[in-house]
Amino acid sequence: MHFKIVALLLAATALAHKSTCPGSGRCCRCLTNRRYNNGQTQCVYDRVGAKDWGDDGHGLYFCKMTASQDKIAEYCRGEAGHCHLDSAITYGMGSYDCWDCEKEEGAGNGSQTVSYTATSDLEFYTGTRTEKPTRQTGPPTGPYQSYASKITLTGANSSTTAGTMFTGTLTTEANFTTTTSSAPKNTQPCNNHVEFCTRKYSNITNVGCHNSPFVRPGNSGSNQEVDVITQLNDGVRFLQAQIQWPGNGTGTTPHFCHSTCDLLDAGPIYNWLGQVREWIDQHPFDVVTILLGNGNYSDPSLYVPFIERSGITKYVYNPPYLPMALKDWPTLEEMILRGQRVVMFLDYQANQTKYPWLMDEFSQAWETPFDPMDRSFPCTVQRPPDLPKEAAKDRLYIMNHNLNVEFNVFGVSLLVPAVSLLNETNGVNGTGSVGLAANNCRADWGRAPNVLNVDYYNYGSPKPCSVFAAAAAVNNVTYDWTMPCGQGSAAPVLMIKSLWVSFVAVMVAGVWFH
Repeated sequence: MHFKIVALLLAATALAHKSTCPGSGRCCRCLTNRRYNNGQTQCVYDRVGAKDWGDDGHGLYFCKMTASQDKIAEYCRGEAGHCHLDSAITYGMGSYDCWDCEKEEGAGNGSQTVSYTATSDLEFYTGTRTEKPTRQTGPPTGPYQSYASKITLTGANSSTTAGTMFTGTLTTEANFTTTTSSAPKNTQPCNNHVEFCTRKYSNITNVGCHNSPFVRPGNSGSNQEVDVITQLNDGVRFLQAQIQWPGNGTGTTPHFCHSTCDLLDAGPIYNWLGQVREWIDQHPFDVVTILLGNGNYSDPSLYVPFIERSGITKYVYNPPYLPMALKDWPTLEEMILRGQRVVMFLDYQANQTKYPWLMDEFSQAWETPFDPMDRSFPCTVQRPPDLPKEAAKDRLYIMNHNLNVEFNVFGVSLLVPAVSLLNETNGVNGTGSVGLAANNCRADWGRAPNVLNVDYYNYGSPKPCSVFAAAAAVNNVTYDWTMPCGQGSAAPVLMIKSLWVSFVAVMVAGVWFH
């Protein structure tokens, strides 16, 4: 099992010495490799113990280890396995070693020796503990951008493709006439509802798929059951996906991967984005939002060529300002007529002065607690940290509603999805339901969330896909229960069961999934 541990480069005579790594997870673990424009890479680490970490001043954390082998042993004392030198990464600040912790064969409790790439013969484990936790898991961390004043962006509102003309009787300059006694009414739905056409983008609640590309039967890194085309056909209009570089950061093409490409690799980002673009080609009256997770905190210039390769940039929305206040957003019909029907965010390291369309998430939106474990789902701001309440009221916000539970494996407490409670979590009403949480958010903030971000959206109660009914309720529109849902699913109604969670994924749950 590959956990990454970092230490200062040791003397050559000390490199062969093995230090133990704790089951408690107090060691410094290499989370991923950050890639720079010059091609160099640098480890970014999972913040597992604040006292063991130093801040580089930009929100990234680096392990404070010394060259003393005794000191390393003090931090990395335990019985879970042994650490050995894996590889050295050199960059401008000096040389660091990534250490690789492996479970020794037969060590402790008769546990298995496993790797991410050899999971077919593993035993599977499941956990359903649902009591209120004593702690909340920490969210991913990274540099947050803030702006003292509003910036006017160049190239804003310029359409990159021909706009769409509405059918029916939408009132526009093209079909408006002063001879009628009353203005004609639009009969063409926008995002499945006529009422949405004249609403601002910032005044609509969308159903979102947490980790949309991660659809793989039997893989516990999956968060959805059906592919992105089915998701969009069913009415999902917010798609979130995490970008990683394969080969532990050494790959040259960014992929959508679940924390590590060894766990779940959904392929090059342009493939999935290309599927979304093809769907958008065929649905001219829909606006789709895509949130890209910058899992390596890489410069956006490294992603842009691959995003452009998908063809989706011809539809991207170019905002006029940075940051965008709620009142600054256009209506859906305005976005549709301009042909700008894809709103694209990057969570960290966005550069909107260079790429106005690749919007910085956390200067214009906030999120409720990440990896929630509390079934009451408090509607509080977690990211960006320390955001004043008045500022939060003037931003979009995402309600994370994918319940997790703490699960104990060989004495190690980890997080796994609470799949046995999906019908409840994605339900319209009742304790822990997405409908109740959305109403609570509306009561707390005076407006409904912009996104209900869920796992396995096609489960729920009283019927499959109930999350759409919950969204319709806070949007004050009617959901058509006869709409087809989850056509790619073999069993859209969750029975009393637990989704199998592989040992390999359980053990990497200590690495944050976003």
